[in-house]
Amino acid sequence: MDFINSDNNYEYLNKIKSPKDLEKIDNLEKLCAEIRHKILSIVSKNGGHLASNLGVTELTVALHKIFCDPEDRIIWDVSHQCYAHKMLTGRFSKINTIRQDNGISGFTNRKESEYDSFTEGHSSTSVSAALGIAYSKQIKKEPGYVIAVIGDGALSGGLAYEGINNVGRLKRNFILVINDNKMSISKNVGAVARYLNAARIRPSYMKAKDALEKILNKTFVGKKINNIIQKSKSAVKRVIYRDNVLSDMGFAYYGPVDGHNLDELQKAFITAKSLNRPVVVHVITEKGKGYKFAERKPKDYHCISAFDIATGEKFSKNMGKTFSQEFGHAICKLGESNPKICAITAAMAEGTCLQEFRSKFKNRFFDVGIAEEHAVTFAGGLSAGGMIPVFAVYSTFLQRAYDQILHDVALQELDMILAVDRAGFVGEDGETHQGIFDVPFLSTIPGTKIFSPSYIEELEPMLKICTESKGISVIRYPKGTEGYKPEKFKYTGNDFDFYGYKKANILVVSYGRIFSSVMAASERMASVGKNLCVLKMNVIKPLNKELVSEAMKFDKIIFFEESAKSGSVSEKFGDMLIENGFNGKYESVTAGDKFMSHASVKSQLKKSHLNTENIVRKLMFI
Repeated sequence: MDFINSDNNYEYLNKIKSPKDLEKIDNLEKLCAEIRHKILSIVSKNGGHLASNLGVTELTVALHKIFCDPEDRIIWDVSHQCYAHKMLTGRFSKINTIRQDNGISGFTNRKESEYDSFTEGHSSTSVSAALGIAYSKQIKKEPGYVIAVIGDGALSGGLAYEGINNVGRLKRNFILVINDNKMSISKNVGAVARYLNAARIRPSYMKAKDALEKILNKTFVGKKINNIIQKSKSAVKRVIYRDNVLSDMGFAYYGPVDGHNLDELQKAFITAKSLNRPVVVHVITEKGKGYKFAERKPKDYHCISAFDIATGEKFSKNMGKTFSQEFGHAICKLGESNPKICAITAAMAEGTCLQEFRSKFKNRFFDVGIAEEHAVTFAGGLSAGGMIPVFAVYSTFLQRAYDQILHDVALQELDMILAVDRAGFVGEDGETHQGIFDVPFLSTIPGTKIFSPSYIEELEPMLKICTESKGISVIRYPKGTEGYKPEKFKYTGNDFDFYGYKKANILVVSYGRIFSSVMAASERMASVGKNLCVLKMNVIKPLNKELVSEAMKFDKIIFFEESAKSGSVSEKFGDMLIENGFNGKYESVTAGDKFMSHASVKSQLKKSHLNTENIVRKLMFI
């Protein structure tokens, strides 16, 4: 792939201000080459989702060529593969800002463009959303097609089938594009993956069908035979048209189609438009297409930080062990001594660092696919059978399983561990991925105990306590490495610890990652003669009554917390102070009750006044 020095040198991309401008392009293959080059260029600088975007370049161009967005509505499942879509819908001039502070989002976002029909960030949602849009068109008698683009990995999520189950009743054209690249973040698992694999290796039944129809329609007798076949419910029809699970649910099935052949893709979409019924177009793509490093190791280039295009090597240096890596090490160590411990992932074995456990304890490792709800209820079943299930999951994805945690585990007083990764701000993935809501919703679950380590050395002993505890135990930890650590820090195993000057009249409370910033700020304050006492919470639910009793001795209390405000620990802490008759000044600083858009974690902490500098400013005037 030749290097292009300036955006001005993109001959075809510079001509496109909206999808209608595709009509002016005389060489779509070269346009695809430019798009692929630009994706590689921006992701190498900004970081982002590379392999998935490279894989859908021709598919995106073909969709926008054949359909008329926004009259026709395209809904991208997960939507981390939307970079080409953004370039073709008037945002090429802003594409360099993608995932950056005040730039455009790395996912579709309804607030950003009329061409983004639905804000996406979680998997398996496109069919339901597209179906709702299709019905709204039907009710309002609006023209246009509705197209849901979903990956084979997302088809392991139950929500996709809830949507598909309802599509058959739709009395208008609805097109479901299965973007089949044979993988999600972790290797696809389950019956759906096997089914799609079988569909790939069989000859395309639509091609056979088309060929047969052409032969039959050349003669009068042949036309009559073709009509009989079309209407028949017999085995003959099943042999020629090959029924499958999707056709049984009301879809016509077309494919598989080469997802990198523009002519085949356009023909498939034209055919799908002509059928006037729900249609599945099964498209085969290659994740990482056009960049050899991503083609060879698509998992490594799924979401990547800035890197050198020539070598594929990341620019970022190894800053030390991450919380996720320590969790992976700790669960393996505990798994060796306790044969009841099982590990569960929802298609995120690599992301949650469970690869070592998978290798060492194959019969106790379960990848359930993109199915967080199933993962929790499955864990409940393991617990009912006498095992100790540990579900490792990103905070943002755990949101999907609230009912299962409440109904299928807590209500039955079953024992399980939730290892909540990416707790707090996660950075450039933006508002759909921030882990600032797990504390409020997990705090509503009766009998739940929540641990929040500030440093990596705390994670293993906390996890060990979880494996020995009854009920639901949660250990939540942030993305990346730990922050500033005082020289004398040591994990005590207590629910809480005090640092600094207990005789001071000001108490500063925090937990998790923010404790590092609070300690750095308190030391700065001490250097200018203002002494504080810092309370570090190791267990944030239930709130220890002794902790509140000790806090009552201070005149002023301020709580810094990396969580949404409503339902936060600081809110409950304040309620307990009032209930116990606290007469002093109490305030909290949180992430607020809002969605935090894409930016670096450093920027997000600063905007929320949770970085060291802002904490110092706050403490100066308390």
